[in-house]
Amino acid sequence: MSDMRSGDAGPTAPHPSAHAEPEAIQAIKLRHPGRTVFAVVLILLAGLFLYDTAFNRPVYNWGIVGQYLFDTRILTGAWYTLQLTVYSMIIAIVLGIAVAVMRLSPNPVVAAVAWVYLWLFRGTPVYVQLVFWGMIPTIYKTIDLGIPFTEALVSISTKDLLNYFTLAVIGLALNEAAYMAEIVRAGLLAVDKGQDEAAIALGLGWWHTMSRVILPQAMRVIIPPTGNEVISMLKTTSLVAAVPFTLDLYGRSRDISAVTYQPVPMLIVASIWYLTVTSILMVGQYYLERHYAKGIGDRPDVQKPTVETAAVTVVGERHPTYPSTAGETIVPPHERPGGGGA
Repeated sequence: MSDMRSGDAGPTAPHPSAHAEPEAIQAIKLRHPGRTVFAVVLILLAGLFLYDTAFNRPVYNWGIVGQYLFDTRILTGAWYTLQLTVYSMIIAIVLGIAVAVMRLSPNPVVAAVAWVYLWLFRGTPVYVQLVFWGMIPTIYKTIDLGIPFTEALVSISTKDLLNYFTLAVIGLALNEAAYMAEIVRAGLLAVDKGQDEAAIALGLGWWHTMSRVILPQAMRVIIPPTGNEVISMLKTTSLVAAVPFTLDLYGRSRDISAVTYQPVPMLIVASIWYLTVTSILMVGQYYLERHYAKGIGDRPDVQKPTVETAAVTVVGERHPTYPSTAGETIVPPHERPGGGGA
């Protein structure tokens, strides 16, 4: 056999550590004709519905919609709706946190009171509760302050103290607080128990532990459902006619429709304003969720080696040896994977 020389035209054996550059993968996108057909059908149905709504249904009366969309009474009703939503949610969140803490209390009496509150307000419809709150001035004509079983020192008329707007806020807030309590309780239970123990070990009191350790971590769980409850509260304000309070957005649109005999256009006007405010609240909810979800699910980038693993060697590497009973030195096999001599 003739030896291979550098000048010969024969192939040269590649170096074991060399790697061929992989070819780019040519991915072929899967086709889904069923999805395409379904999407086209949906677009056609939506187009037909919009065309029918715009041209074939005079009952919508879009001229009336444009006329009353920015009417002063409608704008005033939207402002009252916002006030009902904000005031009710503030009270509900504060009361919900208190009820949630009571629900988790080791004191059985405190926990039982919280459970009864949740059972009562979650077990009855909000409309029924609002009707009841509207009848409070009839049930309790006066509010008497003084020593029990003696003559009242101060007597205040309930109608003078609580107007229908205040009663609507109280009714909405007490009902919502029951749901907020369960949301807050779920958020508190989602925080690892070790966080509480670590805070106690650092010498923090209950208030600082709750406000600086537990609640900030629980907000990641509390914020999403709370945002949903705010949006739901905005729409629930349309039920305050049961109090009765009729200056909200739906109440004003209903009053106008009773005069113009155009109920459908006024319902569209109210729906446009509800959708507008709801869209703004959804944007705010998105940014709040993103703020409190910082660092959740993030993973550090995997550090890639700067050289091939096969090229890394240990400086001063020596294989261990073992003396035998005959006085010889035994060198264990090390030249191939899994053991065994060369």
